[in-house]
Amino acid sequence: MRLVTYEVDRELWPGAVVGEEVVDLSSLARDLLGLIDLGPQGLEEARSAVERRAHVLPLSDVNLHAPIPRPRKNIVCLGMNYAEHAYESLRAKGLPPSLPEHPVFFTKPPTTVNRPDGMIPLDPAITKELDWEVELAFIIGRSGTNIPRDRAMEYVFGYTIINDITARDLQRRHQQFFKGKSLDGSCPMGPWIVTADELPDISNLALRLRVNGEVMQSSSTSDLIFDIPTIIATLSLGQTLEPGDIIATGTPSGVGMGRNPQVWLKPGDIVEAEVEGIGVLRSTVVLAGA
Repeated sequence: MRLVTYEVDRELWPGAVVGEEVVDLSSLARDLLGLIDLGPQGLEEARSAVERRAHVLPLSDVNLHAPIPRPRKNIVCLGMNYAEHAYESLRAKGLPPSLPEHPVFFTKPPTTVNRPDGMIPLDPAITKELDWEVELAFIIGRSGTNIPRDRAMEYVFGYTIINDITARDLQRRHQQFFKGKSLDGSCPMGPWIVTADELPDISNLALRLRVNGEVMQSSSTSDLIFDIPTIIATLSLGQTLEPGDIIATGTPSGVGMGRNPQVWLKPGDIVEAEVEGIGVLRSTVVLAGA
């Protein structure tokens, strides 16, 4: 299923996209977080609702929001988790090539979440080096601590796309990832969550990112350094993962920082982040306050 949060009459509701229609799922839960909390039973009831088509709206009549518009916790992200991106990041900093020995974690706060076809604000007084990063993200479906790697995929509810918009000058200035990754609206997400059963093999999914139609990133999850089972097993050591947690797996090479000359986003740019099997997440960069 493709699960969405959609807006009608200024109210947000959970639904499932089937073709060019949205099946309303508000009889099961108030939002997608509530549906995830229901576990396998909730998914079965959602599938039944889709089959019955009790309450259906044309997709063209609704506005889609991020599948989880307000996460309960910070979004967990991985830095330098694609081999070629790790190399390009180090080259950009004048450092010798190497790969991380362990996953590099950082977070983005809930206030970064942005909707599909949303506006990414750019304030030149705050950053002049706004960059793009297409990422496959996954959503945790059940609680767990110290999760063994061979059972990790049992904890994945589904997948979505994230564009980890980054202010490189802030990232450099503050030395840690957090501030440069945390500007309002800097985490476009969506357009939906594809449930895990629809993507049984995510080992070689194509990822692409286009700016104004020009391909900037083109790679595959086969270039991941740490795969999803490793990410879950590592992150859950002494730390409880909970339903609705969002984890972004990192970005491949081709970011603006790694290009020669470097390229930064500017107002008016249209950014399309694409992951095979999920879809396309579009955003437009706008001048903040305009």
